[in-house]
Amino acid sequence: MASGPSSSRTWLPYTIAIIAGIAVMGAAYVVVKTDTFGADRSHCVQLEVVSSTEKDVLVRELAQRYGAADREFDDGLCASITVDGVTSGKAMESLDKGWAAAQPKIPQPQVWLPTSSLWTGQLQLRDKAAGRPAQTPGKFESIANSPLVIAMKQPKGELVQGKGALGWNDILGLSGDQGWAAFGKPEWGRFTFGKDNPTLSTSGLAATIATYYAAMGTSSDLMTVDLAKPSVTKFVREIEANVSHYSDDVVDLLRNLAANDLTTVETDAPQTDVSAIVMQEELVYLYNEGKLSPKYGEKPKVPLVALYPKEGTFNLDHPYVVLPTADARQQAAAKDFLAFLQEPEQQRSFADIGFRDHERTASKSLFESLRGRDNAELSYFDAPDPTVVQAILGGWSTLRKKANILMAVDTSGSMTSMIGNQTRLQVAVGAATNGVNLLNDEDRVGLWSFSSVTPRRGKTPYSNEITLGRFDSRAFGGKLKTLKPEGGTALYATVRAAHQYVLDHYDRNRINAVVVLTDGKNEYPPDNDLKKLLKDITLDPDRPVKIFCIAFDDQSDLETLTRIAKATGGKAFDAQDPTKINEAFVKLVSAF
Repeated sequence: MASGPSSSRTWLPYTIAIIAGIAVMGAAYVVVKTDTFGADRSHCVQLEVVSSTEKDVLVRELAQRYGAADREFDDGLCASITVDGVTSGKAMESLDKGWAAAQPKIPQPQVWLPTSSLWTGQLQLRDKAAGRPAQTPGKFESIANSPLVIAMKQPKGELVQGKGALGWNDILGLSGDQGWAAFGKPEWGRFTFGKDNPTLSTSGLAATIATYYAAMGTSSDLMTVDLAKPSVTKFVREIEANVSHYSDDVVDLLRNLAANDLTTVETDAPQTDVSAIVMQEELVYLYNEGKLSPKYGEKPKVPLVALYPKEGTFNLDHPYVVLPTADARQQAAAKDFLAFLQEPEQQRSFADIGFRDHERTASKSLFESLRGRDNAELSYFDAPDPTVVQAILGGWSTLRKKANILMAVDTSGSMTSMIGNQTRLQVAVGAATNGVNLLNDEDRVGLWSFSSVTPRRGKTPYSNEITLGRFDSRAFGGKLKTLKPEGGTALYATVRAAHQYVLDHYDRNRINAVVVLTDGKNEYPPDNDLKKLLKDITLDPDRPVKIFCIAFDDQSDLETLTRIAKATGGKAFDAQDPTKINEAFVKLVSAF
């Protein structure tokens, strides 16, 4: 998600970053097991299904409907279907590493329903590298589909629609400085867009692949050699330059937008500088129908409009994969369940949550909600060879937008509390060291420590440990290990000063951000006015500095950290359970 300007990062560290990202997806996976209801079906063929988590609730409901229908196949056989939800990346990794060891609480599946065939292709590469038969050879039928779209709020989306057929670069490659002036609206300011990190997200990876196709001006036959062409790398770099920041979960971003839509004038309302978001069409539907709103079902006052670039788009095909673990009877049961899922009644259930059907046809309600295009008007890119996808991921580290980050680490006295045989600070330092190692050495990173005014610090409750500059992972990790805990927690004063510091060292060509790691709440009387802090750091769309917070251990003030992050268009990560600190750091770093 390859060449171009060379990167001093080698393939191996990036491979580790990809694997770590996928592991984080797994750490956050959702597991829900449901046995079909109704009559006793213990005599039936037992079929274990693992589904990606954006549709596992529906697939579970459909499995219950299947059981209640008392279907039979192959001269009197029946099936009892159990559904578990696991993210696509984690499921792929578990099938690669050995299911029983990776997923001890979930039975070995015979059917896998990932978000995209991109995952089956990557599993093919892993099987080949391990010298074993492919678990996911060939192509698979879909149970639903959802193309990528560029979503904008209605006034902006309709303005862009009115310009006629536009491509990926026409929409997303606008100069950040020229911005909306290119569409006759200079008062709307800079143009930036949001997308998921391709090493963590199916839609993020698909969006990056779509960009490469648009750069080549083709809809098929993308080859590894194409990725190194100067014109291609220039095209991709220009689009990535307008990313606001990379998300670990676009649904969170949409929930913030929905909350903001309901909010009147509040200084701590969720803020955004994002002009557009690249996402699955299905999510636009859920947003417009109020299903991502804090008041479920209340439609937004300003809906989103789905834009479909003229070159085409990438489709997330939700394949139905029968695994080699299925015996002959389970294969027959799997075939019957697929036929059931593709029947009109079940397909209407997929349409009810924003999917196109298994033949890529959009329902009337989807078309109307998105103000988009029907199937006859939409063209798709072919899925590239898995080796090309792997190369795109490898090259993305050199082409992605670079970051300008100040990290502030809490070194108050409470960080001496023990977690097992380590102090909180030692655990936090270990997680921070591992997390920042996923950054690019072309990023600019600084380090502050903070607590309160102490004899060691002098006049301010925060200290500059590493001046903001080109990232040196070894020096950064070494300095983290020297930090000593003492004093209270001057959270507000540090956040305000760090935000201003990044503004003073602002780089318009980078993602500008503050990262705050704390195990506590504000304990600094000279600066304890949260309302004033939120006003002082409120997002400036023209010069956004976003704050990302990690609430570490159970004494941290997650609610306040969330308000601080949302005021700037950032995000707070919950690591109040200390075992989640590594996961939180990898998700956080994926924003850069």
